[in-house]
Amino acid sequence: MTEMLLPNDTNNLGRALGGTVLHWMDVCGAIAGMRFSSRQVVTASMDHVDFIAPIETGEVVVIEGYVFNTGRTSLDVKVDVRAENPRTGEERRTTASYFTFVALDDEGRPTEVPDLACPTDAEEALRTRAVDGRREQLREVVDRYDV
Repeated sequence: MTEMLLPNDTNNLGRALGGTVLHWMDVCGAIAGMRFSSRQVVTASMDHVDFIAPIETGEVVVIEGYVFNTGRTSLDVKVDVRAENPRTGEERRTTASYFTFVALDDEGRPTEVPDLACPTDAEEALRTRAVDGRREQLREVVDRYDV
């Protein structure tokens, strides 16, 4: 997905509201899940989110999501956000998180999803990076709160 950060979605510093970025991430993740499963999906969870860098008014925001793991009725989706200065082309990573969606049948009940296949080495490497990244992020969160 591509968005432009306009004043209505900014705070008093002219930077993206966190809630707006989270909304875009949720929509992007849901689209990835729906395309993969050919079903309606609903958000079940979103992992820890760190806002790494601000997004300034007028910047182009690119939100990318892909399914990296599946359960019986669930899909795990990695969502990355980056900001781009449209004048210079300079890009930077701003936010990333992992979502879990549940696929629904026509009656709104959880329904099975296809198994994830990674037929190319590049696809398998992307999946492995997402699985390892989620595992590491969860470890870091646990370490922050381990007393």
